[in-house]
Amino acid sequence: MPHSTHDLRPAQRLLRDVFGYDAFRGPQQEVVEHVATGHDALVLMPTGGGKSLCYQVPALLRDGTGIVVSPLIALMQDQVEALRQFGVRAAFLNSTLDADTARQVEDALLAGELDLLYVAPERLLTPRFLSLLERSRIALFAIDEAHCVSQWGHDFRPEYRQLTVLHERWPQVPRIALTATADPPTQREIAERLQLEQARRFVSSFDRPNIRYTVVQKENGRRQLLDFLATRRGEAGIVYCLSRRKVEETAEFLRQQGHAALPYHAGLDAELRAAHQRRFLREDGVVMVATIAFGMGIDKPDVRFVAHMDLPKSLEGYYQETGRAGRDGEAAEAWLCYGLGDMTLLKQMIERGEASEERKRLERIKLDQLLAYCESTECRRRVLLAGFGEIYPHDCGNCDNCLEPAETWNATLAAQKALSCIYRSGQRFGAAHLIDILRGGETEKVRQFGHDRLSTYGIGADLDAGAWRSVFRQLVAAGLVAVDAEGYGALHLTEASRNVLQGRRQVTMRRQLPRKRDREHERRERPTGLSVRPQDLPLFNTLRELRAALAREQNLPPFMILHDSTLRAIAEHRPDSLDQLARINGIGGSKLARYGEQVLQAVRGQG
Repeated sequence: MPHSTHDLRPAQRLLRDVFGYDAFRGPQQEVVEHVATGHDALVLMPTGGGKSLCYQVPALLRDGTGIVVSPLIALMQDQVEALRQFGVRAAFLNSTLDADTARQVEDALLAGELDLLYVAPERLLTPRFLSLLERSRIALFAIDEAHCVSQWGHDFRPEYRQLTVLHERWPQVPRIALTATADPPTQREIAERLQLEQARRFVSSFDRPNIRYTVVQKENGRRQLLDFLATRRGEAGIVYCLSRRKVEETAEFLRQQGHAALPYHAGLDAELRAAHQRRFLREDGVVMVATIAFGMGIDKPDVRFVAHMDLPKSLEGYYQETGRAGRDGEAAEAWLCYGLGDMTLLKQMIERGEASEERKRLERIKLDQLLAYCESTECRRRVLLAGFGEIYPHDCGNCDNCLEPAETWNATLAAQKALSCIYRSGQRFGAAHLIDILRGGETEKVRQFGHDRLSTYGIGADLDAGAWRSVFRQLVAAGLVAVDAEGYGALHLTEASRNVLQGRRQVTMRRQLPRKRDREHERRERPTGLSVRPQDLPLFNTLRELRAALAREQNLPPFMILHDSTLRAIAEHRPDSLDQLARINGIGGSKLARYGEQVLQAVRGQG
């Protein structure tokens, strides 16, 4: 290589020569050296924190092949393609391969011709594959997405429970389990289920400082989404919806409004899903509208926003889904739009599900934890990280509650009126009808049940319907009102509401204020993604065009050729030799040899 590496440690030298990075980030180097010397590790590191290098580098440093257990076909294929770009001998075994290709991969494993082999847990556990491993030299076992072992987690995969066979049959081979999303109970379960209690635990901060968190009360979800996207045209993003039908309707609506939107859910034909995923990965500015069936294993670094049109099921799921934004470390946004109907629907789904009572109890707790996050007036980041057992010591300055602190008001009287109305109407009705009663509405339903004769009829005319929806939503979030999942979303009192009705407890709520931001103000205030200096923009765009052409030739997503941040650094430093280009982060030896001269030509062409 044209750069001097003789004075570096083996791990750092490999990082520079192969992956093109001058230094490890955070605890990466400590993890790499721990595993490379034969020890087990449990690594908890946020998305975008560089988990993959924690097993890829030790696998290259040790004799033999690193076996990576990965739960998703898309994830393993993307990682293998990315590694091959760096000149690493990587392969995968999964159901997409025909018999001849699979046999070639197996032969390469036996011949010691692979640095890394990715395999799904189901295939790894077959007698045939275990026999292959018996005849191979193994550098390490990496168990990616290790939270899949948790029965209480959001991505439970029963096969993960059987991965203890790796320790039992190959006790001398180091194991490294990795995840980006695990609250403290899930962390304990991973260690216990994978027999990693004695493994050294590396826990990074779960904070993603580049992501801005915003929660808005749902009024007209489509219009609110459109407003959010108005200044984000041409940016890649994900919009999550709870149902397949809503996914398709939202994608069609966005297409009609001129956005490059595609639907994705488990009910679509597998080929169509794969085609949409390819477009999302390989084209710029595509918005994927999806259920949570989409996302795990999506390695696209330049997703600029994740929008939730409905309430997620847990804080853990929300963190993982929002974590798909800004993996490149550049500014990104997490936007959540939710209302009382979302709460009601999710609570109904929990109660009507076939899970055990213990599982339902846990899901209720997780949903309540998420509701508390949504309704909090504190810094979002502090509340979010607290859910993972992490204390964030100050306000972040990059969430809606920090940027526009919420107003609060003494809502005790309004709460008493709402609770009294629930009680006097028989605890059999949802929020919409209760609001009609409180506001003195003359609806057929009010007259039919004689609710215009209740003492609570018309006593809430001082608040509009939107304010009352906010009151009922916050009463549910505070545990003062419960949703009757069996009773079509009827609201009823809880034991805690007694103290409010009897005047022994004050109720403070956040005041829902309309956002009075004009478009120009929004454009100035929103975080921008990749920031390129104006004088560097022509060269940056030329380099992107070159990258797109190289990606098309190889049928790869552009980011696998070179990341945006690498293109920005090239545009800024304008290297005029291979030696100078080699010093740019993200240009390893293989990429320098393959693309170096074309990149330099592009730089010289911009003179």
